[in-house]
Amino acid sequence: MATQPKAAYQASHRFARIAPRKARLVADLIRGKRVEEALTELDFSKKRGAAFIAVVLKSAIANAEEKNADPAKLIVSVSRIDEGPVLDRFQPKDRGRAHPIIKRMSHIHIAVEER
Repeated sequence: MATQPKAAYQASHRFARIAPRKARLVADLIRGKRVEEALTELDFSKKRGAAFIAVVLKSAIANAEEKNADPAKLIVSVSRIDEGPVLDRFQPKDRGRAHPIIKRMSHIHIAVEER
């Protein structure tokens, strides 16, 4: 008889005000690690995206604990950053010109599972 796959517990932060390219640098660091190691790595990271991702990871861990999962056996199975909408702003320049400023947003998705 086949064993059932372990459930993945997930959390997300939509419309996070950080560029996806910058957040992906941090998300790639924690994928596949145990949650204790991932939180430690995020705590000591100097990247701004580490704070956003740490909050989402803690939420995913809390969702797992709510379903009676063992926190010591959790690993980060999914750590994905999707592009969100962009805010178009303009910087006034000389002779009546305007240069665009594109403020990007991200959707941060983290899932943890028991192993």
